[in-house]
Amino acid sequence: MYGLSVGLASAQSAEEEESYSREFTYGLNFNSNGGLLGGAMIKQVYHMGGKWYQFWALEGVEVKHPKESRVQNYNTGASYINGKSNYLFVLRPQYGREYTFFRKAAESGVQVNGLVAAGPSIGIMAPYFIEYDRSNYIEQQGALYLVGPLIINTEQYDPNVHTNNFFIVGAPGVFKGLSEPSFRVGANLKAGLSFEYGRYMESVTGIEVGMLVEAFAGDMTLMPNASNRNAFFSVYLTLYYGRRR
Repeated sequence: MYGLSVGLASAQSAEEEESYSREFTYGLNFNSNGGLLGGAMIKQVYHMGGKWYQFWALEGVEVKHPKESRVQNYNTGASYINGKSNYLFVLRPQYGREYTFFRKAAESGVQVNGLVAAGPSIGIMAPYFIEYDRSNYIEQQGALYLVGPLIINTEQYDPNVHTNNFFIVGAPGVFKGLSEPSFRVGANLKAGLSFEYGRYMESVTGIEVGMLVEAFAGDMTLMPNASNRNAFFSVYLTLYYGRRR
């Protein structure tokens, strides 16, 4: 009887380990091209058999130029990104495969997966606008005096046109640029490892780390006076949470 009980317990434990067929997660992405917070992702995983899984994912991130630096106008207190002409936001639908190296026990432990994924990259280029002082001034004894009305125009930043930073009074924000988007088509490929935690089998909390490369067709000028490229490489970390069944 004792041996039969042990056998049943082992079979039950193995069944618990294989007890989920789907997993849905969502999380925040941090990457070397996105600054402090890169973007967000959602992911749906399906069990294929054994230790293999397939998944569909969607990532939305901002890609920044490595030369970006924020400057403050001390007269107005507002800030802007010096030399930036365009934002780049990217949507990445992906299909991938996962392999489980170490499986998490039913109520504790860590599960380690290896993964690869690929898919199209939909680039959204949005103009970066600044508020530029177009008023008339005269200079007397080293000081500027306003002549006539104050004229502040909202214009796409071109460092070859807006050469005097003194007259850049601020930036209206990203939503202004998103009202005038243009699109680029590309592709991406990533590889990584995920480490899943969770008190119970149906709960998923974890991190994913890896590398991603993507390339686009067309003009990808983010900063006119800096070196721009069509291919981007990044390392990333994603914090995610979800459920499985």
